[in-house]
Amino acid sequence: MQGFRLFLFVVLVSLLIYTGITVSNHGLNLLPVFFGDMKAMAWPGQFNFDFMSFLALSALWTMWRNQFSVKGLGLGVLAFFGGMLFLSLYLLVLSFKTKGNIVKILLGEHAVA
Repeated sequence: MQGFRLFLFVVLVSLLIYTGITVSNHGLNLLPVFFGDMKAMAWPGQFNFDFMSFLALSALWTMWRNQFSVKGLGLGVLAFFGGMLFLSLYLLVLSFKTKGNIVKILLGEHAVA
């Protein structure tokens, strides 16, 4: 679990730094670039479409894990738009809340006692 937590922490910090640099150099104008690449039907767009599918899966899992509650729906929106910045922090917090129990991390209230 310590290795997993270290990985999540390194990813979170690295992405925060990378995102900060990108925003300072290019602004917050992500969506036109993201969807423009998809519209062009080239490899950058294919990657974006693939990535967007992972974002949707992450959001769906987050909502399901929280039993599609209001909180879960809100977290799902954050998961979709926050990507790995959200997921790394969410999983890191869950790893401590569940005392490292991977079944509870993955299943939430769906976990059998």
